[in-house]
Amino acid sequence: MSTSSRVSSSTHLMRSPQRRTKVWACFVGAMTVATGVLLLGDKGAPRAMAAVNPQVVPLDLSSAGDGPSLVAPRDLPIAPGMWTSIVIHHSATLGGDAQTLERQHLASGLSGLGYHFVIGNGQGLGDGIVHVGYRWNRQLPGAHVASTANAKGPLGLSRVALTPADADHYNRHSIGICLIGNGSRREFTERQMRELVWIVRELQAQMGIPASHVHLHSDLAAIDSPGQFFPSAEFEAQIRR
Repeated sequence: MSTSSRVSSSTHLMRSPQRRTKVWACFVGAMTVATGVLLLGDKGAPRAMAAVNPQVVPLDLSSAGDGPSLVAPRDLPIAPGMWTSIVIHHSATLGGDAQTLERQHLASGLSGLGYHFVIGNGQGLGDGIVHVGYRWNRQLPGAHVASTANAKGPLGLSRVALTPADADHYNRHSIGICLIGNGSRREFTERQMRELVWIVRELQAQMGIPASHVHLHSDLAAIDSPGQFFPSAEFEAQIRR
């Protein structure tokens, strides 16, 4: 459009209050509709928190294979040969986030958050949002597997005691992932499980970790974590490689 045409159009709008009112009404209506669409589109996709906190990373199966790996540590490259297994935990709480877990761990004498990754359930940390801990970003051993005495499991089956040496080995060489929630009382959310599968598969691919080296905490020690409501069979089927 030429300058003269633009000037002519502007002048015409200024001289026609009725038309100007209609234009503004259409503009306001369009903005209202657009805002509604954005709000609706945001439901079911927890993606915004990564911009607020660089430690919080959105992961999704749909992004697999696109660009650089989302599990790459922020501060150091992955330590070759260090990570040989993965251990899945639950927080044993109905809600919370990485900060609440870290306070608990500090109170128990640890130097900070013991897990490498935390996945929220919407009760504190967003549903399906993954917090990448400082231990992963700095490629540090975890503090998530404890030695336990021999005990009976929920079905009365004897569990082998985990010695301090065994626990130390797992903490040095296994990646700890914690699901916010209590799997002994209720199921985890669909988004949590989707993101867990995605991140485990990414870590398996990066480090060559077979499914046989992906453990539930209860596989290693006399502890009900991640709990009876964790879908073990479905999870195992999705990570087998």
